[in-house]
Amino acid sequence: MLLTGTISCTGEGNSGTNSTKTISAPPGRELDYTRGLRFLNEDGGVISEIRVAVVDTDEKRNMGLMDVRDMPENRGMLFIFEKEAPLTFWMANTPLSLDIIYVNAQKEIVTIHTNTPPLSEKNFDSSSDAMYAIEVNAGYCLKYDIREGLKVDF
Repeated sequence: MLLTGTISCTGEGNSGTNSTKTISAPPGRELDYTRGLRFLNEDGGVISEIRVAVVDTDEKRNMGLMDVRDMPENRGMLFIFEKEAPLTFWMANTPLSLDIIYVNAQKEIVTIHTNTPPLSEKNFDSSSDAMYAIEVNAGYCLKYDIREGLKVDF
């Protein structure tokens, strides 16, 4: 975990003067939200829309939202896997609380984990096979009534 802040050291150094040092953590990673994603209700109507950063390689999936300190509202990350399988995510090195949404090959939501704790090593598993995972800011699913059984479109 990286910390940011100011450290003030007051006292006499070798030169006999007071000094203050500022130490800041490097800025968090910035994402490109290049694709639209829609959450659909039971009738196929749009509940909400977000822009997502797409991760579709092992390297990008392993990085996920690690070290991303701020994600604008109505933004997220879409993880795309080659085939359906049980998926497990964790929040290590992720300083944001998220909702994690697992989606099967038919683009149906199969599992939702809400308000995941940041920087946690707890595993968040899909309840059945999934081919996609969507990460959004914590509270998004509650705010828009996103539920298991609904579909997504992208």
